[in-house]
Amino acid sequence: MTSVVARIPHGTRRWIGLTILVAAVPAVAALSVTVGAGGIPPGTVFDVLVHPDGSEAAIIVHNLRIPRTVLALAVGAALGIAGALMQGQTRNPLADPGLLGIEAGAALAVVLSIALLGIDTIGGYLWFGLAGAGAAAAAVLAIGSRRGGPDPLSLVLAGAATSALLMAITQAIAMRDADSIHAYRVWGTGTVLGRGLDIFYQSLPLLLLGVILAAAGAPGLNLLQLGDDVARSLGQHPLRQKILGVSAIMVLTGTATAACGPIGFVGLTVPHVARYLCGVDYRWVTAYSAVLGGLLLALADTIGRVIALPSEVHVSIVMALLGGPIFVLIVRRPRLVRI
Repeated sequence: MTSVVARIPHGTRRWIGLTILVAAVPAVAALSVTVGAGGIPPGTVFDVLVHPDGSEAAIIVHNLRIPRTVLALAVGAALGIAGALMQGQTRNPLADPGLLGIEAGAALAVVLSIALLGIDTIGGYLWFGLAGAGAAAAAVLAIGSRRGGPDPLSLVLAGAATSALLMAITQAIAMRDADSIHAYRVWGTGTVLGRGLDIFYQSLPLLLLGVILAAAGAPGLNLLQLGDDVARSLGQHPLRQKILGVSAIMVLTGTATAACGPIGFVGLTVPHVARYLCGVDYRWVTAYSAVLGGLLLALADTIGRVIALPSEVHVSIVMALLGGPIFVLIVRRPRLVRI
């Protein structure tokens, strides 16, 4: 069997693998819609999907499970792509989109919107969080850039320092007001619970923009792995490619974080699985990371609904439980890592 697989051209194997992953998306979506803390039988779920009758089961399926499933797939895909781009841009296998200060910037903007303007809806948090994420990423990009553009090491250091500063300010503001800290805690847990389809529709144009930027920058990212001088000699414009990649990371991570709060480990772990399956060509790594990220987050959300019945565990906590061991494996077995 192994010899038969080995004789299949590498490009064909990539298409087959991606097709299998895409085919798994409807199955995972169906599982997510069917399974939940409510204990609704699968037959009833199917009935209310086809014939919504206004019953309690129909309300749970249409107003809770379907929106969170759709959002988990979209946000997981965004974080997976952003993680692949971040690791490629910094040439660091332990890089995560949060290193650009995006999550910290979104958190500060959300707290300010609560404390100063009294915003108390997820839809309101979305735009403030996105603006804060963009401002933080732009600041990190400016601090971490040299004459030749963003430097990988400087970018990581600037992001870590900026994140620490912004989170300290966020905590200081939130601790001064009970309403602010409660609202911030609800947003900052990192969950798709309680988000309606309106949040998905508001996020969709920005997520699509991020995907377009990522697709445009992925081919050039392959040459950047060889160094700026080599990429320039082969006709690439390193500065343009770096700005394009960082812009994609900013839009994808900022939108995902603003919509659902900070969710870690997706952007860290998914790209490693993608590279294991398809190699190091970032045109394929980004595509695989998108599908794998959506599948992983939807599965993690489904697991969180049933592991602590009758309560639920937020998806960010489940991802930490799943991603922690993978992170340790990456650190302990660096030979498994390919960038």
